[in-house]
This record gives sequence, C-alpha cells and structure tokens, in this order.
Amino acid sequence: ATAEFNARVAENEAIILRRRKIDEERNMCSQSARLIATAQVQTAKAGIQMSGSALQAMRDSYFNTEMDALKIQYAGDIEETAKASEAALARATGAAKASAYKLASYQSLLAGGTQAATIGA
Repeated sequence: ATAEFNARVAENEAIILRRRKIDEERNMCSQSARLIATAQVQTAKAGIQMSGSALQAMRDSYFNTEMDALKIQYAGDIEETAKASEAALARATGAAKASAYKLASYQSLLAGGTQAATIGA
C-alpha cells in the first residue's frame, strides 16, 4: 500500500510538473509576442519597412521563441519521464518487499512447524 501511495504521489507530481511547463511555455510565448509586436510598432513608427535586416530580426525572434518553447517542452518530457520511472520503481520495490515478507512468513511457519514436530516427538 505504501509503494502504491508513493507511486501515485510521483504520478501526481508528473502532472503538476507538466502543467507548470505548459504555463512556462505559454508565458514565454506571450512575452515574446509582446516584444515582437512592440518591435513592429517601433519599426513602423520610425518609417522603416519590414524588409531586409528588420524582417530578418523579426524572423530570428520568431525562430528563437520556437526554439525556447521546444526546450521547455523537452525539459517537461524529461521531468515527466523521471516521475513515471519513480512511480514504476516504487511499485516494483513494493512488490519485491511484499514477496520478501511472504517468504519470511512462510519460513517462520515452517520453522515453527519443525519446532513443534521436534517437541512432539
């Protein structure tokens, strides 16, 4: 029961970590969109057309935003995988301990039966 509880805690932590990464990605994209929009307004205000280096700078901003979003998603995948592994390990450890306890109880019963048979003889 303890192992299952620990596994469920790890699974719930994975869900929380995933949600945190989704929020982090959403916030980063929103901030980037605001920054790009501000740059567009400033460029237009200055009378510069969106071509050449100004357009290249905007492309770079979009590209960097996408790369940052992918890095956040990748980090989230790694954290989620680690928590899934933690949950699986907790379950496996619990199953191994349960088997060990059963084996110990069988050994105790056999030892008790042997002792009872020896005393009765």
